Amino acid sequence: MSLLKAGASIVDISPKKGIELAGYPHYLRHNTGIHDPLYASCIFLDDGITKLAIVCMDILFFSKVYVKEVRERVSSKVNIPAGNIMISCSHTHSGPWASGRLDLEGLERGLKPDMGYVLSLKDKLVDLITNACSNTFEAKIGIEKGICGKEKGIGGNRRDPDGPADPEVWTIGIKDKKDNWRAALVKYSLHPTVIHEESTVVTADYPSYIRRYLAKTKPEMIFLFAQGTSGDQSTRYFRKGQTFKEAERIGFEIGRVADSILNSMKLTSDVPLIVKSTETGIELRKLPTEEAAEAEVAETKKRLGKLRQGNASYIEIQNANLKNLGAECKLGYIKLKSKGIDLELEVKELPAEIQVIGIGDSRIVAVPGEIFVEFGLNIQKRSPFEKTFVIALANGCLPGYACTEEAYSKGDYEAGISMLTARSGDIIVQAALRFLEVKK
Repeated sequence: MSLLKAGASIVDISPKKGIELAGYPHYLRHNTGIHDPLYASCIFLDDGITKLAIVCMDILFFSKVYVKEVRERVSSKVNIPAGNIMISCSHTHSGPWASGRLDLEGLERGLKPDMGYVLSLKDKLVDLITNACSNTFEAKIGIEKGICGKEKGIGGNRRDPDGPADPEVWTIGIKDKKDNWRAALVKYSLHPTVIHEESTVVTADYPSYIRRYLAKTKPEMIFLFAQGTSGDQSTRYFRKGQTFKEAERIGFEIGRVADSILNSMKLTSDVPLIVKSTETGIELRKLPTEEAAEAEVAETKKRLGKLRQGNASYIEIQNANLKNLGAECKLGYIKLKSKGIDLELEVKELPAEIQVIGIGDSRIVAVPGEIFVEFGLNIQKRSPFEKTFVIALANGCLPGYACTEEAYSKGDYEAGISMLTARSGDIIVQAALRFLEVKK
């Protein structure tokens, strides 16, 4: 029987007032203050043979080049292989930039992330992981799941309310030998976009309320939130508003489920650890001609105008608005490329890293960027391990969404702003399954 050791740490990563917020194309916003703090949290595990660290932070994206730097700095300080560190993002749309951009206005103006913030963030992550690795305790761990979906008005498919969705609340719980809760990770697949583009305050969105709920029931426990394959998952058809009260309702519902899972969870110290990773090439799409892109923009803008004039429903207008945004961004990319301007997310984020973490009989698949839920569900369904879940926005970004063929055929927003082909999601799935099919 292995003797599991664990460590856990947390740090505030909130930006200073005035730093630009990321997440909404066409809406350049500089934050006016902090509604709730952004955090980065880390769990470190050591079974006596393998050491690994899982980091989750409240931010939109974190570049692959920054992941590499943080890993190497940590590995030079403590005895953990650089490739055994996973760094993921919650994807809040009310936090600062820490990657290249796909928003057209930012690209046209040559805007970059606030490098003072990025440098500070990297330093904080190095210290965070180092602290978790250096301050360990004898531990026991459990991994289970619950359900919290559209039946509770929480979230689901944002392109089709009856479309594919992932309501699973995967929860990892860690206790010390005295039965004190020390850390928990909650994975859920849902865009943190309850708070929308009109807001200028810093917030982790609904995950902050999962944190608050669990802090009431288990106040000493460090909380991590991991985002699932939520490229086409949001609260759009299910929320009651776009307010902090609604973010609280959603976060508390997920928090209740996670708390219930923790309370009934069986934990053990006998959990062999495994970490495997590979890099895989991702196909980039061939963009249309500038003339064709301009025609698409004109068509989507015309339809949006008609809906607004006809007092159509919010959902109809929002869907049409997003399709128009996608078409405008695509046209903008074409114009930038014609000027010889490269997109940083194309140049610096590929090939994509696929990482698989084994904790006992459970498997966590970590993939970069925004992935449609269909691909995450496919991985889980075909995995030989019953307990398998996918964490997205991990270890880097992608140049746009990994969308389904259907999304491309319909010309949806996600497909419009993506630089990837419709095969990209399947490439990621196959790379993950090659690791999962080997049970050792």
